[in-house]
Amino acid sequence: MGRITTRDGTELYYKDWGAGRPVVFSHGWPLNADAWDDQLVFLASRGFRTIAHDRRGHGRSSQPWRGNDMDTYADDLGELLEALDVRDAVLVGHSTGGGEVARYIGRHGTGRVAGVVLVSAVPPLMRKTAANPGGLPIETFDEIRASLLRDRAQYYQDLSAAFYGANRPGATVSDGLRHAFWRWSMQAGLAAAYECVKAFSETDFTEDLRKIGVPTLIVHGDDDQIVPIAAAATRSVEIVPNAALKVYPGAPHGLTATHKDQLDADLLAFLEG
Repeated sequence: MGRITTRDGTELYYKDWGAGRPVVFSHGWPLNADAWDDQLVFLASRGFRTIAHDRRGHGRSSQPWRGNDMDTYADDLGELLEALDVRDAVLVGHSTGGGEVARYIGRHGTGRVAGVVLVSAVPPLMRKTAANPGGLPIETFDEIRASLLRDRAQYYQDLSAAFYGANRPGATVSDGLRHAFWRWSMQAGLAAAYECVKAFSETDFTEDLRKIGVPTLIVHGDDDQIVPIAAAATRSVEIVPNAALKVYPGAPHGLTATHKDQLDADLLAFLEG
């Protein structure tokens, strides 16, 4: 475990496990690096160096008042890669983390990057606009913000059901997983969690996606209740050069846990391909 301090004085916590070709993971909202532990252990045990950080305002990183926006998240990722001298890396982003990865490449290029994996990711744009009629209305995100201010603890508990598909008939999602989601979410500062809603929902990543000039795997569940596949992965694969799409039938947003064996195998195949 380690920490770096960014140029604006924010302290970022990170894990750095294993040795070999680096794979760098960016987590979803409002979680932290622990949400990637299954993948970190799986790949580190197979000869890869796995790195995951807590985004500013989340987990064990600092909770600054400013910088809770996608440009700063991307720059923080860049500072982490520089500090650890990471090269020839595969960047893996889940949900908001997928936007972070895309914006990093949009701002910093692919000099340190050999591949990209976007998992249940928010790009190209979540919010419904005239140019993006398949997106979600702004009222959806306004209600998230209102729920955070009203009772974030209960909101996160309720959100875990849709996040992992526990509200579907026949679901086998454990109470333990839902409790873990709640614990990770409650570690995020309220200010960061609130402002990140705007960052992940209103940032247009279209031009960032066009700049991903490395092999890219896009993974998405067709029962994602948080980031609907039609407005996300199916559009992103048409924008990103050299991209392939894998759809997981029946998978929810949190497929990193519910479908971890399938995702682990696909990540390994992508890395070895």
